[in-house]
Amino acid sequence: MSLAIKEQARFDTRLPKEQKEFFEKAAHLGGFRNLTDFIILTVQEKAKEIIKENERIIASERDSRIFFDAVTNPRKPSETLKKALNDYQDFVLNLND
Repeated sequence: MSLAIKEQARFDTRLPKEQKEFFEKAAHLGGFRNLTDFIILTVQEKAKEIIKENERIIASERDSRIFFDAVTNPRKPSETLKKALNDYQDFVLNLND
């Protein structure tokens, strides 16, 4: 049985002492093992939120373009669509008889 080895990268940052102490307090109160776990998990969750929101906006913009293109540049109705319209009109007229 082989274990997959994940490639690792390092992330270093400098911040004011007060800010580090503040983060350490939050990590401790949140039940995290250490500051690193707190930072990684917190940033990962925020990154997921940002990406999800961005993807939702992109999908919404794409859907809007598709909709407005269909409204402003409609295709000619197919024979199947024409037949469906005729069938519907016949049905509605028969309801009134």
